[in-house]
Amino acid sequence: MPVTTVEKDLDALTLTITAEFAATQQRVWDAYMDARQIERFWGPPTYPATFHRHDAAVGGRSFYSMTGPEGDTHGGYWEWTAVDAPNFFEVRDGFLGEDGEPNTEMPAMLARFEFEPTADGTRMVTTTTFNSVEELEQLVAMGMVEGTREAMAQIDAVLADLRSFAADRGTEAQILSDTTVRITRVIHGSVEQVWRAHNDEALVRQWLLGPDGWTMPTCEIASKVGDTYRYEWEQEDGSNRFGFTGELLASEEPHRAVTTESMIGMEGSATRNEMTLTPVEGGTLLTLVITYPSADVRDMVLATGMIDGMETSYARLETLLA
Repeated sequence: MPVTTVEKDLDALTLTITAEFAATQQRVWDAYMDARQIERFWGPPTYPATFHRHDAAVGGRSFYSMTGPEGDTHGGYWEWTAVDAPNFFEVRDGFLGEDGEPNTEMPAMLARFEFEPTADGTRMVTTTTFNSVEELEQLVAMGMVEGTREAMAQIDAVLADLRSFAADRGTEAQILSDTTVRITRVIHGSVEQVWRAHNDEALVRQWLLGPDGWTMPTCEIASKVGDTYRYEWEQEDGSNRFGFTGELLASEEPHRAVTTESMIGMEGSATRNEMTLTPVEGGTLLTLVITYPSADVRDMVLATGMIDGMETSYARLETLLA
């Protein structure tokens, strides 16, 4: 079992859990930074987690839900307050209500995750600080320690599955709900490089082309929140022109950008695209969560070969960065 000690300090209002892993510090760190990985062990086996947002940067937020065997769901959130990769991160850890907003009737805690190399792998020390003895005892009574032991017991399998975090696996899509899809790709390059490649017109024109044989005659970047963008493509002979337009809703350089997206000339609700960039071993983990107006629209778009086209573009981006 990874958990080696559990210490409750009523004077300091802390609960400290220490765990040992037979993997490198960077490997364990990356497992917590990648939504695909952390959701495989964050919840106990009977309450698996889904991370709908995971901004591993100061000022960022994570939202997750855990689904029980009877279909009951329980949500939680993190507010990222400190990050020192790959040594530690701190988050404000709380519960979500049924409306998806923080539940102010439940405790919110400060959790610090520290990672340090050992002779056999990595030691992780998680220290949770509560606001009162009553809150500490409340969470312990709710099964926090037992749940943590069960959750961490799953990490070894995730860490052993090195291919699941391989930087050369390519673009992948995972359906999170009836209307949301998470697209991921590890890109060989720094976060700053990948961010610039998405926001520099001259660079965007060179890689965001999809399959070979296409050009990008229109590339209007949204540089600040509230601006609109417009991208148009056509084949090299000038045929089959199409494009997308939308608005930049949020931007936290160089980690996160949120936009709307509508196909030019098509009616219907816009999608919401949330992109996050996270430094990991091998480069930058690009995560794009797309929210569609309906499951039918989601399936229709995925059936167009969009993922293959994105992989071609990201591979071209890697060549450009190299």
